[in-house]
Amino acid sequence: MTASESEIVESTTTDAAEDMAMESSAPKQKRSREDNEDGGSKKQKVEAEEEPLDEEEKKKPVKLGYKIFSSSVQMFDYFYNLLHAWPPSVNLNKYEHTMLLELLKNGHTEPDDKIGGGIRVFQVRKHPMWKSRCFFLIREDESFDDFSFRKCVDHILPLPEDMQVKPDANKALGGGKKHHRGKSSGGRKGGSRQ
Repeated sequence: MTASESEIVESTTTDAAEDMAMESSAPKQKRSREDNEDGGSKKQKVEAEEEPLDEEEKKKPVKLGYKIFSSSVQMFDYFYNLLHAWPPSVNLNKYEHTMLLELLKNGHTEPDDKIGGGIRVFQVRKHPMWKSRCFFLIREDESFDDFSFRKCVDHILPLPEDMQVKPDANKALGGGKKHHRGKSSGGRKGGSRQ
């Protein structure tokens, strides 16, 4: 083999290795050839396709507990109907317990903090601040906490914009403020009325 032949073999081997690395790291890419001035083809050019991956992921069915949900709206409807059909302050059955636990594990931003030392039961209760039905979990240590099924669903499968929680929704409902409860002098200094 001559020196020029070995350069060609090394060049071809290097190009093939680069092409294989490119193919394995970018599976959804198109290749196109461009011709140079002397009619030969030069190295392949890689162009990314315009398909957003998020759209494909939104369409994939999601298995949660015992059910498979084909859309975020279907998942939302399931938990919404459960929330409004279950009587308040009654422990949910084992089936629904598993469904809510899976929702928390897969959809909550901080599931370990919410679950804590383990969840004994789930209940539907009236939220003391918002005065609406809400899922509550009661931990093994008897502590309890509420959680938003809507936020969990949106984290697993993004909800349509009109169904998403607005970032300032708590402020609009009177939340986000510090409520001081205690004795007040009615805004007057001195404290005595006459």
